[in-house]
Formats: sequence, structure tokens, C-alpha cells
Amino acid sequence: MFNKYVFWVREFPRGSAFFQFALLGTIGELGGLLIKMANWFPWNIQTLFLKILAWGILGIIIKYGFVGMKGFVRAQVEAGFLSKKYLTGWRWAFVVSLVTNIFFGPVMMFIHRLEDNLIVGEWNMAGLEFAWLTLLWFWIPAHTITFKLKEEYQIGIAAIWSIALGIILGIYM
Repeated sequence: MFNKYVFWVREFPRGSAFFQFALLGTIGELGGLLIKMANWFPWNIQTLFLKILAWGILGIIIKYGFVGMKGFVRAQVEAGFLSKKYLTGWRWAFVVSLVTNIFFGPVMMFIHRLEDNLIVGEWNMAGLEFAWLTLLWFWIPAHTITFKLKEEYQIGIAAIWSIALGIILGIYM
């Protein structure tokens, strides 16, 4: 089963990123709303479809971001701004997670909020500051684990983390 998953992710990197986030990101958002609002299905079918589409697009953006931030860290090492010791192991995972969540994370979250605003037809940035704080207390540690895994599993686990965060936010927001 894992061989089929790895084949799918390698052969269809953007499509698999789209699908994994479309499914798991939507589940995470619905899970958080269920906990927060005690409402299992707060959307109509059109809104559900648009949320799935938005999460899928976000998955592709995240795939590009992961690749780009890994290249960024390698470039920093090649330029002598970081030691070569940051190219392997937990140091690699932490530094890639750190730069991903500092440089890429805020923009990605803003894009996600724009998607949500387009779906509901209003301009609302409420809670974005708290979302950005999750980059520090949730996403940096979570993505440190993510970037320690083989590349084929990174987008999948990142999508699974979105379920975990949806539940956390549903409980505490």
C-alpha cells in the first residue's frame, strides 16, 4: 500500500498535493467547526465544493513552498551563511521548518484567508494574527517532524497536521 502511495506522490506531485489537502484540510476545517459550533455541516454544497477546491489549491502552493524553502536553505549553506551541518538530520529539518514558517507561512495563510473571503463573499481578516502565531507554537515543531521524514511523506503529513490544528483551534477558539 505504501509503495502505491509513494509512486502516486512521486509521479503526480502537484495532483497528490492537491488531493491530500483537498481531503484532509477540509476534514480539519470541518472538525474544528464541529467542535467549536457543534454543527457538523455548516456549509451548503457549493461552499463545500469551493472549500475543497481552496484546500486543494493550497496543497499545490504548499508543495511549491516546501521545495522552494529547501532550496533556500541549501543556497544559504552554499553562500556560507549557514554551516554545512544544517544539511542533514534534525538540524536540516528544524532550519527548513523555521524558514518555511517565517518566510512562506504568513503569505500562505494570507492567501488561504483570501480564498475564504472569496468563498463567503466578504472581507474578513479577523483571527489572522492568531493564525500567524500558530506558525511559532504549532507549525515550526510540526514541520520539523515533517521535514525529518522522507520527501514522499512530507505533503501527506502536512495535510494530516491540518486536521490536528483544526481540532486544536476548534477546542481553544
